Amino acid sequence: MDEKRDLPSFEAMSEIRRWQRRKPRRSRGLRFLALGCLCFIAFAQWKQLSRWPSPVSHLNPDITIHGLSVKRLRDDLATCEKLWKKPQDPFGAGRERNARYINGHAPTLIKNASVWVGEPTTGTPPEAARKGAGFSWTDADVYLEYGLIKRVESSIALSSVASNTVVFNANGRPLTAGIIDMHSHAGVDSLPELEGNDDTNEMASDITPYVRSIDGLQPADHQLQVIKSGGVTTSLILPGSANNMGGEAYVIKHAVGKADGRNETSAVDMLADKDRNWRYMKMACGENPKRVYGRPGKQGPTSRLGESWEFRHAFEQATKLVQDQDDWCNAAAAGVHHMKSYLPQELRLESLGALLRHQVRLNTHCYTIPDLEAFVDHTNEFKFKVRAFHHAHQTYLVPEILKRAYGGETPASALFADNMYYKAEANTASEYAGKILYDNGLTPVYVSDNPVLNAQHVIFEAAKGHKYGLPYHAALAAVTTAPAELLGLGKRLGKVKPGFDADVVIWDSDPLSVGATPVQVWIDGTAQFDNPVELKKPFAKVTVPSENLSKIPDAPLAMHEVIFTGVSKVLTKDEVKRVSSSTVVVVSKGAVACIGSCESELQAAPRHGTPIISLQNGCLTDSFTAFGAKIGLNAIDAEKDTDNGPSGSAFTRAEDGLTLDTHKTNTSYTYGVTKAISAPRLRGLDTHHGTSVGFLTGARTALDNNTVFASDVAVHYTLDLSIKSAGQPDIASISAAVGALRRKLFTAASKRTDPVPDIYSEEFYLQRVVNGSLPLVITVHSADVIASLLKVKRVVEEATQTPLRLVIYGGAESHLVAEQLAAAKVGVVLAPAFAYRASWDQRRALTGAPLTNGTAVDRLLEAGVLTGIGLAEDWMVRDLGLFAGIVFKNGEGRVDEKGALAMVGANLYEMLGLEEHGVREGHFVVWEGSPLEIDGRVKAVGGGKGWVDVWG
Repeated sequence: MDEKRDLPSFEAMSEIRRWQRRKPRRSRGLRFLALGCLCFIAFAQWKQLSRWPSPVSHLNPDITIHGLSVKRLRDDLATCEKLWKKPQDPFGAGRERNARYINGHAPTLIKNASVWVGEPTTGTPPEAARKGAGFSWTDADVYLEYGLIKRVESSIALSSVASNTVVFNANGRPLTAGIIDMHSHAGVDSLPELEGNDDTNEMASDITPYVRSIDGLQPADHQLQVIKSGGVTTSLILPGSANNMGGEAYVIKHAVGKADGRNETSAVDMLADKDRNWRYMKMACGENPKRVYGRPGKQGPTSRLGESWEFRHAFEQATKLVQDQDDWCNAAAAGVHHMKSYLPQELRLESLGALLRHQVRLNTHCYTIPDLEAFVDHTNEFKFKVRAFHHAHQTYLVPEILKRAYGGETPASALFADNMYYKAEANTASEYAGKILYDNGLTPVYVSDNPVLNAQHVIFEAAKGHKYGLPYHAALAAVTTAPAELLGLGKRLGKVKPGFDADVVIWDSDPLSVGATPVQVWIDGTAQFDNPVELKKPFAKVTVPSENLSKIPDAPLAMHEVIFTGVSKVLTKDEVKRVSSSTVVVVSKGAVACIGSCESELQAAPRHGTPIISLQNGCLTDSFTAFGAKIGLNAIDAEKDTDNGPSGSAFTRAEDGLTLDTHKTNTSYTYGVTKAISAPRLRGLDTHHGTSVGFLTGARTALDNNTVFASDVAVHYTLDLSIKSAGQPDIASISAAVGALRRKLFTAASKRTDPVPDIYSEEFYLQRVVNGSLPLVITVHSADVIASLLKVKRVVEEATQTPLRLVIYGGAESHLVAEQLAAAKVGVVLAPAFAYRASWDQRRALTGAPLTNGTAVDRLLEAGVLTGIGLAEDWMVRDLGLFAGIVFKNGEGRVDEKGALAMVGANLYEMLGLEEHGVREGHFVVWEGSPLEIDGRVKAVGGGKGWVDVWG
């Protein structure tokens, strides 16, 4: 039987058939599937956007579709404006007040000044102005108000200025703009130099453009005040030169804290331009970086080749950053909402990027031709400017290379006047570099590199630049208007005219004269010294520039017979009758044969063919003696192969290491220093250990006739700070060194009658010391150590009953024990002649007016101490006559011209007990002008050769 099944109804079957009829094809199904996927994606996107609103969303407009902060993007876009901003030199004209002015400071009216404006008179053609036309000193009054120079007029009535105006009578003295030192480390290389004070270089890496000198600047550094006392109102504080890229620099004014009229004591308050229109940077080429960082196989650079790579690699990285930033900024300028990233920024390269954007004024330490040429190539490859090459000792040889620098602005040369020979890079320098550069259309600037030179005397560098041929107006510009313009502050600093900052100096004499000293200094219109020391000096009118200085001397001619006319002064040790401007000096066979009218010699001159040389303001002096230098023992300070080397624990004789015919010995002779007394060094270049030798600088070898006039002049020891690290056995302290010297002297005293087998031994020479036949010269600065030495002298003399001939060399603090030195009959050879607290044992040095009442030499002379001037560094050999001139000019009558010159000659021989008469025969110098003045030039040198060398 069949089973009965339930079947669907007709209606149901009909519905099934309808769906069967509508069953899609495969392609249509795929389309439906794709549509479904799109719907799902749209739904998911909608869910996502509901969490992160679009720009048009009203839920959160601060975030872009890419999830970036709109505010940050807009801040970045604002940064683009800063990146592209081109700095302009800030204007001075039109200001009502200086931004640095502090309310409450009264105006000042300076009456009766002789003003150096710093620019030629209106209408002077540029070429004529470059030659000096239109420049002059002018009698005027100067009104300072609100930190500005408001008026410079021939006569300003008191009734026309504010009622609370302070009146200062200049009494006709010179007034200039404040001096600007464009290369200083004051405040970062603070004095006295201590490890804890030194922030000159960041030596974590060779390339550190990202560090900033302001972060290490110590406003409390006393040297900032010392510098200001020399009329310096503004300095560019640079990082040091250890690195190829040393970091950012800052221009400061030397007004610090409430004592100087400021509201606070801070580095930021010292900034010369509060708006920071320009930024500054320091780089360096050459020997320094490769010496500091060059470790073969470990770190570079080890060569100038490597240095160029370091430069180019850093500039390459900075160029990429600049390009990436420009691309971003250009894209963002259309609107930030579509940007997918923030502005590319890298703090490490930020300052280099600013340099490539021409927002930074770059100063680069470069000495040599390859350094200069390579760096000029870098400027053209990466399109940046360099404002000045510093040190730049060889720029005078290659002015055309400098003119190839990028940007159409030839870099200036920031120089010392005559500091050279301290390293190979400086060995080809010329004192005439400033003149040569200027004659070639370039700009010389004189700087201090403080504390390398005491920036207190940076004006002295400019004065010497003038001495070596730079025109007077250009020499003054080299420390005023030229650095101001190079710093981008030439519309505010460097000139005395309305609208400029009220940074002015009144000098006691022409600023380019020997011994020129400020009477008062104003910064932003505020006097910087409440009770300045003013030297009692005869009033002297400003200098009339000498045409004789404009010519670089040719090589000398050797003459056996020559007559000089027009000699107006004879300043030799021997008494000479009073002379007039018509005095004649006759030289025969290399010796002075007649001083006076010398009528017979003049009449016979044509017959014998004797040259007659007419002088203007001629002068005859004894030749000079260089004492305490390394001349004859060293040619290039930093090159050990050119140096006799340190003695260490060995006791040596200078005569055994004598090396002649070097730049140093030949230069010495050229500048009238025909004799030198040099001692072996202990460790550093200014230390001594062994016996000194007296020799003639003009000799070619030690075997030349009479080259050595004293084989063993004195026994030398060093008791300054270097003794603690000199490597001598059992001596690691000052007390140990003093004790060791005392024991040696007592040992020698106990055996002073015993024969010594080795007559060249330390024992033999010390026997001569305790017998009183040989001087003992101690290199020392500290007054405390000098006091200990005076005690040693006393006990040794008590034991021997013989006077000990003791001489102090160095003597920065000797003024503190001047009376005791005089009583003990101890002579002092000051080296440097004018100390400035460079090291801890010199921290009580007297820096002179207007800060202190005199310097060490003044106190020593007052006490009756026999005093001489030595050479702290060999390059100073050119300046011995000028040092004596400063003693004379600023000595307030303590010493006359002859007495001042004796400090670089006769006094040295007297304190050493050395017979000079045999040496002095045929040793003299004929000058045009006075050796004590800037315009004095050597015309002839007699060095005991049997002839005289004469310069045309």
